[in-house]
This record gives sequence, C-alpha cells and structure tokens, in this order.
Amino acid sequence: MGAEVLLLVLLMSLTGAFMGAFTGLVPGIHVNTLAAIMLASYPSLSSFISGFSDPEVVPLLVSACIVSASVVHSFLDFIPSVFIGAPDADEALTMLPGHRLLMEGRGMVAVRAAAVGSVVGSFCAIVLAVPIQYVMLNGAASVVENLTLSVVIFVSAVVIFSAEGLHGRTLATALFVASGALGIVCAMPEMPSSGIIGEGTLLFPLLTGLFGMPPLLESASSKGAPEQRDDEGDTIGPVPGIKGVVTGCIAGWFPGITATAGAALSASVTREDDPEKFISLVASIGTVTSVFSLVTLSVTGSGRSGTSAVIKEIIGDGLQGFCSSDFVLLLIAMCIASALGYIMTIAAGRGMSKLTERIDSRKMNRTALALILLLVLLMTGPCGMAVLAISTLLGLVPQSEGVSRIPLTGCLMIPVILNGLL
Repeated sequence: MGAEVLLLVLLMSLTGAFMGAFTGLVPGIHVNTLAAIMLASYPSLSSFISGFSDPEVVPLLVSACIVSASVVHSFLDFIPSVFIGAPDADEALTMLPGHRLLMEGRGMVAVRAAAVGSVVGSFCAIVLAVPIQYVMLNGAASVVENLTLSVVIFVSAVVIFSAEGLHGRTLATALFVASGALGIVCAMPEMPSSGIIGEGTLLFPLLTGLFGMPPLLESASSKGAPEQRDDEGDTIGPVPGIKGVVTGCIAGWFPGITATAGAALSASVTREDDPEKFISLVASIGTVTSVFSLVTLSVTGSGRSGTSAVIKEIIGDGLQGFCSSDFVLLLIAMCIASALGYIMTIAAGRGMSKLTERIDSRKMNRTALALILLLVLLMTGPCGMAVLAISTLLGLVPQSEGVSRIPLTGCLMIPVILNGLL
C-alpha cells in the first residue's frame, strides 16, 4: 500500500506541475485561484480519485497536486515579468532588472538566473523543513509569533532608510506611504473587484501598475529588443539562491512578509547590484516561501498563503505533529515539482526568446499593454481599471526620479502593520 500511495503522489505531483506551469505563464492567473477552484470542486475530484485509490488518501493526493502547482508556479511566474511585463506578486521586483537584461539581448540569462535561484532555494528549504519543524514544535513557534509586528515594522524601516540622502529617504517615505494607502484601499472588503469573468483581486492591477506598467510604457515607445542569445550555461552559481533561503523562511512564516517584501529586505541589506544575482536571489525567496508555507501550516495549523489555506481545508489535521507521513510525502511531491520546474522554466524561456526575436518587441510590448488592460477589465472590472491607472501614475515616479522601486512594497506592508496595531 505504501508503494501504491507513493506512486499516486508522484502522478499527482506531475499533474500539479503542469497546472502550475499554466498559472505561472498566464499573466493575472495566480496559483491561489487554481487552489480555490480545486477546493470548490473537491467533492467531484474526491469521487473521481476514489475510483482508483483508497478514499482515505484522497486528501493527501489532492494536496500533493496543489503543493506541486504552487512550487512550479513560483518557478515560471518570472517568465511573464521579463518577456511580457506583467509581474506576479512574488516577482514584482525582478521586472526592471529582467527587462534590462532582455534589452541587452540576454533574456535567457535572466531566465537561467531565476531557474537556478528557485531550484537552489527549493531544495535548501526542503532539506531544512524537518529540522525547522522540530525546532518550531518545541517552543520556538510561540516566540516567533509574538515578533510578527516588530519584524514587519523593521523591514519597513530598512526599506525606507536604505535610500541615499535626505531627499532619497523623503521620497522613499512618500512612495512607501502612498503605495500603502493604495494597498489599504484595495484590501477594503467593500471595494468592488468583480470583472466580466468573475470575482478577481485588486492586487493584480495594483502590483502591475506599480511595477509592470511603467517599464512597459517606456519600452513600448523605445527601440525594440535586440536579438536574444543564450550561452547555455549557469554563470550565477548557488550563492544568491542560498542567500534567499533565510529571507524566504521569514516570508513563509510571518503573515504580511511576502516574497516581495522579503526581497526588498534582502535588496536593502545585501546591496546586490548585479541584475542576474538579484533575480536569482528574489526567485529563491519566492520558491522558499512556497515550500516553507507547508512547514508553517504543519506547526501552527493555519495557512500563510492561499494554497496552504486550501490544503488545511482539504487535509485537516493530517500534517499535525512532527514529521507525519503526509508531511513527508508532500515534501517528496515538492522535490519532484522543483526538478520539473527548473526544466519547464528553461524550456519556456527559450520559447519566449525565440518569439521575441521573430516579433517586433515594441509591438509585443504594446500588445502586452493591451493584454494587461484586457485582463484587468475581465478579472476586476472598472474598479480594477481605476486602480491600475492610479498605481501606474505612482509607479512612474521612481522611474522619472531615477530611484529604487522598493519603497512601493509599502502597498503590502502598511496594511499588515495597521492590522497588527488596531
């Protein structure tokens, strides 16, 4: 029976990997949406899977599919941010360096950097999962939980004070507060976010406007991207990915410290100026966060992300306790997904590079702008379009002033701070 369950976990991991590839490559469709759909259709899925498996392992198998999709999504969601300009929430900060490498004809360098960072971060997180779970279950969890608000405030302070000079810090503060105000408004439950095809999230137009639209608007009127070249080799190494592990663990544990916020902290502390290494660092953080959210769920019983919350609903208390069988099997599913995610990322990057060479990049950027506008309208309606317009105007400020976009992550951190204080 054990071998049969392991084989089914492998098959469900493979299925989830392809689902995660789809959500990662299509702008505006997050893996959380996929997880919510699977939760809604769980009765039908359970009935179908029970036809060739013990009904008792169905929650585990569906969860294996979801965690695999989450991991692979964290690999491939970098591709739209560099080639199309529609960043996922976890890839917002890589938009500018990725696009810069694309305009240098080195788009595949950016892709390989992201793939290496993700795979290094993922396997490091999986290796650390069991010992960290042990430490957290033996008293560390309650101590860390009490530090949540302090950690978020500290990260915010680092983001602001890492700017250079009085003018830079003043501008960073203004950007941080303004983006935070937008984040608060978008988080209000009374804000309408229904689009033509259903209920969306205002986080999509908010992040796309702050981080994605400004570079797209600039490149749509500039010269096209040059011919892309691929040296077919890793010039990054594992170090940036390893650096992202600690930050990714923090982002996976503390609510509100998203991968983007964690990347802002790492960028402020490490001062990583090399675009390839920065991309690898941020990619590692995003994938580590995806893996470590499972550890957090097994320790606290609550989900820190949309996917982990869905897994909680499906698997119940199956992850509770130290190194449960379900926990180990889901880690195995993540290992498989990580290997597949690396392969899929390189393949998708090559495909997008060839497409970039065959199509005028200015036309492609304009098409991407039209696609983003259409997606925002379809998914979030008129309110989403308004959020996109306002956030784009704010996102143009760092570009025009020649300063960092990192303070714009206030859109994610200020709402968490206010929730902790009130």
